[in-house]
Amino acid sequence: MLEELLAGSLDDARARMERRPLRQVEADALARPAALDALEALAPAERIRVIAEVKRASPSRGELAEIAEPQSLAAQYEAGGASAVSVLTEERRFKGSLDDLEAVRKAVSIPVLRKDFIGDEYQVLEARAAGADLVLLIVAALPQDRLERLYELIRQLGMTPLVEAHSADEVARAVDLGSELIGVNARDLRTFELDRELFGRVADQIPAGVIRVAESAVLDVADVQRYREAGADAVLVGEALVTGDPIATLGSFLSV
Repeated sequence: MLEELLAGSLDDARARMERRPLRQVEADALARPAALDALEALAPAERIRVIAEVKRASPSRGELAEIAEPQSLAAQYEAGGASAVSVLTEERRFKGSLDDLEAVRKAVSIPVLRKDFIGDEYQVLEARAAGADLVLLIVAALPQDRLERLYELIRQLGMTPLVEAHSADEVARAVDLGSELIGVNARDLRTFELDRELFGRVADQIPAGVIRVAESAVLDVADVQRYREAGADAVLVGEALVTGDPIATLGSFLSV
């Protein structure tokens, strides 16, 4: 599944590059105002931080929500206390787009994450051109040399890489990069199976001073509390927010 998702995202990026050449995207990226400081926004605090996600669908659950105006949802997230907004831009299985990211960027003053299957420098540049402050890098999707190159490009453009791991070995690879923001995804993107205990098993491998983000398997306050007790500084939440009352749900999570 992960290989399919990455291949599809790269195919879509190549199609966009035919319409909008690399040179133009690079110029647009460099012309953007400086990216927001996501590390400051997500720094450990007395209460857990929430990265609230604009998410229409997923391969595991299918259609989740009709989101006609992602900017309005993102504005609600910011008003409700989210520290950052994640925008799924993968088109085929998650039904997102870079247009969603640009709309959200215009609507909020907190950092915005481009969440996609990133494997090429063009995708990083178009993320900055669309206004992203963070870019997701999935360790399982990339050989270490490419992971390092994309990580450095993200930093050179002033953005923050969120390096996502799904195992102890992948956490070690993220740490070797010097990552300051590491996510542990309970959902294995190869199989889409959930391991709710994964974060607790690997959190101690993430050095002190690195921000720890727990991803997936966040459906209620008890899930947030479990992650907090295991050492999470932040949780990334999508499904629970878009399938219910986003403000009430966000408020309950931020009480942890």
